[in-house]
Amino acid sequence: MSGAAADRSVARAIDALRRGWPVEVVAQDGRLRLLSVESADAQSLPAFDPDARADLLISAARAQTLRLANQREAADPESPVLVQREPWIDAAGAMALADPVQDLATPLKGPYRALPLEAREAARAALRLARQAGILPAFFVTGHDVACEAAVAAEAIDLYDGGAQLMIATRARLPVSVAENSEIVAFRTPGDPREQVALIIGKRDGSVPVVRLHSECLTGDVFGSLKCDCGPQLHSAMHRIAEANWGVLLYLRQEGRGIGLINKLRAYALQDQGFDTVDANVRLGFAIDARDFSVASQMLKLLAIPRIRLLTNNPAKVARLEAEGIDVAERLALAIPANPHNERYLDTKRDRTGHQL
Repeated sequence: MSGAAADRSVARAIDALRRGWPVEVVAQDGRLRLLSVESADAQSLPAFDPDARADLLISAARAQTLRLANQREAADPESPVLVQREPWIDAAGAMALADPVQDLATPLKGPYRALPLEAREAARAALRLARQAGILPAFFVTGHDVACEAAVAAEAIDLYDGGAQLMIATRARLPVSVAENSEIVAFRTPGDPREQVALIIGKRDGSVPVVRLHSECLTGDVFGSLKCDCGPQLHSAMHRIAEANWGVLLYLRQEGRGIGLINKLRAYALQDQGFDTVDANVRLGFAIDARDFSVASQMLKLLAIPRIRLLTNNPAKVARLEAEGIDVAERLALAIPANPHNERYLDTKRDRTGHQL
């Protein structure tokens, strides 16, 4: 299978998961027919599992909370655990098992029992596919020969490159408040409904542009959330670019560091329970930072921008862009004052994810 065909198969599987349809993941050690716990309901679950015997596949990070995995297993975000289906675990019970936000409101029943997992490679790929789809990494797993809306190889999931098939869809002049001489460029990937956007600010010349990679944040960018610094960073970055000769703002559709809007809001709920942003993501079964910067590098390549001055407090962004073939000539800090609501969040970014001015 070619890289493009493999990426399309992953995109189809992601679309099926988001729609609540069963998918099949195939690996060398076996195949798994899966239904997302998050999308299972009183209609879809009996159709997928008429005997009510489908076991549950969850991440080791979540299984540790249920005392079904040790810390060593939980340290691997893609480590899978198979949980035996009990008669009292219906769709709502499975969601309570999968979603740590419900732990205080819905005391978990139990005890749960972990089962041997034969198709471990397929299971790891399935959890990764769920994360790529922005849903909780938790599935019903059936042995029945049910019809699946999509089948995808574990190898394709592991090699999925969100930026490989990216293309420029259209572009237009867009005067903005910081610079009337601006252009907006929209990018599209076949099979992915999320469009990426670049805002080119100022007149392009021979100088190295100032570039900001801004991951979408609905709560901060649109609603002015005080829980993060995303909105102020966005507007400050646009002003900084406008003050330079020219530059580009890449607006990346990677809400919540790549875990999606709904999971970001779940992480907010966990933060209200006392967890910091890093522990909240891990407790949900996601990586600390799940963003894919191959998309950003491909956008820059399509815009014929091989060398940049990167506006960021995150040295990891520099390393990841350079690994994708972009020459980062300089890192420019972006200082945003804290407020009482995001002070702990900013401290966590500094102390646990390496952000620095």
